[in-house]
Amino acid sequence: MKISTRSIVIAGVLIAVSAVLALTGLGYFPVPNVTGEATIMQVPAIIGGVLEGPIVGLIVGIIFGFNALARFAGLPIFAGQPAWMPFVVLFLPRLMIGVVAAYAYRWLKGSNVIVALAVAGIAGTLTNTVLVLGLGIGFGLLPVAIIPTVIPQVIFECTIAAVITVAVVAVWKRIDTGRGGSSV
Repeated sequence: MKISTRSIVIAGVLIAVSAVLALTGLGYFPVPNVTGEATIMQVPAIIGGVLEGPIVGLIVGIIFGFNALARFAGLPIFAGQPAWMPFVVLFLPRLMIGVVAAYAYRWLKGSNVIVALAVAGIAGTLTNTVLVLGLGIGFGLLPVAIIPTVIPQVIFECTIAAVITVAVVAVWKRIDTGRGGSSV
């Protein structure tokens, strides 16, 4: 497989954005539920997947995965667990965010590009949430009762991801959103 110079550059820029979001804490928002914080860290991986395909989405998602390991591997839920457990629950799901977003976008872009972008943002975000919570519940780290408590957060994260993905990619690709404007 061959990766273009454009893909490398876009991956590099989105990796830098991910790093800034992670290192400054701007990628996380406090929320009053059991998780304690919502995130937009998935958005660069989603945008990478939409703009350049699943490989770039996966590469950008690696940064989110490492950040998740650094932030959350020390949580009490991992105490007494095998050393590989945080890697499986916290790192691996983040690799799939951009991949799923890329395929969701490809599947829908022929009908309506704006809708396809929004769906890609939602699909990437749900990939993160469903895989992390699903693995956490499946391995007995989290109770099933956590699901209703995080639904408002999931809706918030999906909405933010959809809006940012549409805005950034529409500008990047110069997609006509139907809004009037000056020709000057």
